[in-house]
Amino acid sequence: MERTQILVVGGGIGGLALALGLARRGRAVHVIERAPEFGEIGAGIQLAPNASWALDQLGVLPDIHSYAVFPQRLIWMDSTSGEQLTAMDLGEPFLARYGYPYFVMHRSDLLDVLLRACRAEPLVTLEANRGALNIEDRTDTTVVTCENGERYEADIVIGADGLRSNVRKAILNDGDPVCSAYVAYRGTIPIEEVSATAGFESVIVWTGPDRHLVQYPVRRGELYNQVAVFKSRRYVDGGAGDDWGLPDELDEMFANAVDLVRSGISQMGRQRRWPMFDRLPVTNWTRDRVTLLGDAAHPMLQYLAQGAAQALEDTAVLAALLTEGPDDLTTVFRTYEAERAPRTARVQTLAREWGDYWHVHPGPRKASRDAMLQARSATDYGDADWFYGYRGPAATSLR
Repeated sequence: MERTQILVVGGGIGGLALALGLARRGRAVHVIERAPEFGEIGAGIQLAPNASWALDQLGVLPDIHSYAVFPQRLIWMDSTSGEQLTAMDLGEPFLARYGYPYFVMHRSDLLDVLLRACRAEPLVTLEANRGALNIEDRTDTTVVTCENGERYEADIVIGADGLRSNVRKAILNDGDPVCSAYVAYRGTIPIEEVSATAGFESVIVWTGPDRHLVQYPVRRGELYNQVAVFKSRRYVDGGAGDDWGLPDELDEMFANAVDLVRSGISQMGRQRRWPMFDRLPVTNWTRDRVTLLGDAAHPMLQYLAQGAAQALEDTAVLAALLTEGPDDLTTVFRTYEAERAPRTARVQTLAREWGDYWHVHPGPRKASRDAMLQARSATDYGDADWFYGYRGPAATSLR
């Protein structure tokens, strides 16, 4: 049985960011990952100023920016009429307000930067093909047994193992995630295959009844990312099975969209679909020497583009508390939850509400929504301040 002080279960964005933050504060940390190797699937990711703040604390923001695209606007379009509903200016007024830009990139590029930084740190140990299967509390330590039989004894265990976290099961055992009946198709295409009318300097969201399409360039503008989401009419309660949300339904749901949207849908990869899940917020995700972060603690729907940002905020706060906080671990974890749980609960709840707001059907509610959106200014950032302006509690700098 291997002995370690801090064991992080899960080598995704949150797990690696936490390991890097702890190592750069002088703490040895061991990361285990279920997959055969460290890597990220999916496509693009949007990173708002609160995510940039957390990444800046790690000292990796310049490396990350070398892969990024910095859109000038967020544009909300009606996918049926082709009408612009509203926009947000992401240029100089935005930067002046929040101190960090809004940028987009490929998820794998973000993970690669974090992975390289972790591998350069002697205090970080990384092991793949180590899926945590069982977590056993002992008086002074916790023992984690992996699917391959490997065992680790740790003073602190942090579950960063995602939506279907086995660490969460050991702490809460609160059942399966909640399926929204929506499904996503994601992918990138070479930028040369995209029409110039696509808007290479913007993040564009095309919304409609029970559907939306998000488009933006990634990887220094070399690729064009698309995410198509729709509510399946063939949804089976609980999200089990693979007979709903299939590619033919993707085409059906966007059949009456404008040409630009249907063109984008025709270029979507059809090899994999992602059913969309979240959970109801909880106020406690800690037990004894074990706690959670990211999707393991607070999985959320994607509509606010805040999932990775909230995980990164978690890592900034937790790394600071574990290195600068009191020696009493119970107090550290209680403080971490008190700072993070109310905020992430609000984001989880608002993400659901925002999805409903996006996907309204034609009628009085949509007409009222559209009129309100079209009346707003592109530099009206009031509703975004709570998300984008977060800089953590005092003394969270990881530099």
